[in-house]
Amino acid sequence: MSLVEVRNVTKRYHKGDETITPLDGVSLDVESGQFVSLMGASGTGKSTLLNLIAGIDRANEGTINVAGTDITHLSRSGLANWRAANIGYVFQTHNLVPVLTAYENVEMPLLLLPMSRAERRRRIGVALEAVGLTDRASHYPRQLSGGQEQRVGIARAIVAHPKVVVADEPTGDLDSDTSEQILRLLVRLNKELAVTLLMVTHDADAATIAGRRLRLDRGKLFEADHAEELTIQL
Repeated sequence: MSLVEVRNVTKRYHKGDETITPLDGVSLDVESGQFVSLMGASGTGKSTLLNLIAGIDRANEGTINVAGTDITHLSRSGLANWRAANIGYVFQTHNLVPVLTAYENVEMPLLLLPMSRAERRRRIGVALEAVGLTDRASHYPRQLSGGQEQRVGIARAIVAHPKVVVADEPTGDLDSDTSEQILRLLVRLNKELAVTLLMVTHDADAATIAGRRLRLDRGKLFEADHAEELTIQL
């Protein structure tokens, strides 16, 4: 069984009298330890697919299984508990709490889990070390550069040892040099810590760092290096 199994997923939105279908019968397998990038034009459903896999949104049709759990029919509270234990999310705009230090921002996901203070401290230390910010633990977001803020966001995403880390345009708000640093960090986390990564990006150059590249077009999912629609062997 793959770590992530998406089967025949369709997602629709209604805008007035118009029905928008960003995902139309999409299927996908992601293996543990893979780094997958997802490209596509604006509005093609990249973030929608990411949010469905992360349990932030629900599909209209189809099933999604992550780490052996069918999340399709979990209750809202069950989904929240599952997400806290299994998903790390890296946002484009960092989403750090400005009144909390880097240490406290990284700690936030752990507060949702049954864990001792000593274990939280240990995990936060490991996560901050992994992103090279041990010396910035007591700094507030306003005292950090944009790249450092994003590193804190990445540390927060990995601190709970999630099964999957999803990153939605993680370099979208950064300059080219800082973007390259963040992308190198994601590659290192994938290779050295075996973090399973799903990254949405509009940047074709950024997408090439992933071991597997996909694209969404008109509601369908394709391997980026091939013309054929992605099909899953069941």
